Amino acid sequence: MTEVPHTRVLIVGTGFSGLGMAIRLSQKGDQDYVILEKADDVGGTWRDNRYPGCACDVPSRLYSFSFAQNPSWSREFAPAEEIWAYLRDCTERYGIHERITFGADLAELTYDESELRWLATARDGRSWTADAVVLGVGALHQPQLPDILGLDTFEGPVLHSALWPAADDELTGKRVAVVGTGASSVQLVPALAPRAQQLHVFQRTAAWILPKHDNELSSRRQVAYRAVPGLQRAVRWATYWQLESRVLAFARYPKAMRLVERISLRHLARSVRDPQVRARLTPDYTFGCKRVLVSSDYWSAFDRDDVEIVTDGIARVERNAVVTVDGTRREVEAIVLGTGFNITGSFERIEIRGVGGASLADSWSSGMVTNLGITVAGHPELYFLLGPNTALGHSSVVMMIEFATKYVLQCLERARVTAAPHVATSGAQVDFTAEMRRRSKGTVWASGCRSWYLDRFGNNTTVWPGSTLSYWWRTRRVDPTHFEPVPARLPVPAQSVPASAEGETIVPQQF
Repeated sequence: MTEVPHTRVLIVGTGFSGLGMAIRLSQKGDQDYVILEKADDVGGTWRDNRYPGCACDVPSRLYSFSFAQNPSWSREFAPAEEIWAYLRDCTERYGIHERITFGADLAELTYDESELRWLATARDGRSWTADAVVLGVGALHQPQLPDILGLDTFEGPVLHSALWPAADDELTGKRVAVVGTGASSVQLVPALAPRAQQLHVFQRTAAWILPKHDNELSSRRQVAYRAVPGLQRAVRWATYWQLESRVLAFARYPKAMRLVERISLRHLARSVRDPQVRARLTPDYTFGCKRVLVSSDYWSAFDRDDVEIVTDGIARVERNAVVTVDGTRREVEAIVLGTGFNITGSFERIEIRGVGGASLADSWSSGMVTNLGITVAGHPELYFLLGPNTALGHSSVVMMIEFATKYVLQCLERARVTAAPHVATSGAQVDFTAEMRRRSKGTVWASGCRSWYLDRFGNNTTVWPGSTLSYWWRTRRVDPTHFEPVPARLPVPAQSVPASAEGETIVPQQF
């Protein structure tokens, strides 16, 4: 029988989360870890998303590790291929590559109470055991495929933004339907419009868009950043505070968004001449309730004669056409799905069972519940990076990943020193979940629209409803009362927040 290899820390994923965790462990002199990656290269979201026009919507100087500034960004908002190259460079620079097992698509995680360790099994049957597991699987790579009648009967190519072909997409000169008007489509449409013979963009909900001041970064600036490292760090901090100031409108004063709406509407008026088209592109919900998009050329694409915005719902797809509910039949040769991601899909595709065989899927059947978006009751030494309630609507999630990473490092060190695994308490989890629901109520994300920030129960399980400073403060030091040693058996953790918890007063120390 082949012996199952054991490691102290098993890291899953090689995006910003997984690589950042591995680099920090190495910097501490801890080399007892293994990284599992389902693909054949690192990069996570930035490896998988390669559609035309794909780029970051956070300034590039802030969208990088704090300990690995990149003076070579070509633009204010880095294109996807540059971010992917940056992550590959970090992998080589910090000697992480040799610790990655590629083609290891994790299928199951089971906690062995007799051995006090996790058993990880890939879909190809390979297994590993580990004292602790860090899941850096991300949320923006499992495609959300729409349930459209007849889509499987379409005879032409059907492309999803997260499943774009590495070779020629063969869309040039064709009549193309684009389904969805979210973050991916805002970048896709301007890139496809000059290439396609005709573009039909099917919109369910209009998006708020701000101009994207995406200037090219001169070689002179790049040289200055290399010569004076403190200069780039100073610019980074200035950008950070500029973005951080927005959280007041998002989380505390949603009515202030009316000022930003005026900026967006002026941008729309300058971009689109036809008043009827402008009306179709004008949102009817509070700015920020859905993800805020940035683009200087999306709206102007609809000023072209060969680009149409369609607001009637799709009734069905035929072998060579898309038919809307009003009966209009538009013949197309290709369909592009800009329908986003299944936010919980990264976790759902892994069967995770903790103490007593308790299933994480069952624990989350009424919504994802954690403590600080990092730990889950009943699952010892299991940690999430960029987990529930740690995404952002106003700044760079890379900072949130780094804050959570430092928290996990403290937990791992505690387990090493005490030679005993620990598990998050149900009480800490219930309190945190109640706090997230209470704090989300007055935010712009709960102002009435439906968005991927909210789960099927209408609860915000995605965004941190506060400043990045407050999350740093909460995670800067591990609260020992939030954990307990792993006994032989644990009671089944609370499945959801008790009704009484909703009314409790939570007073965490925060900025």
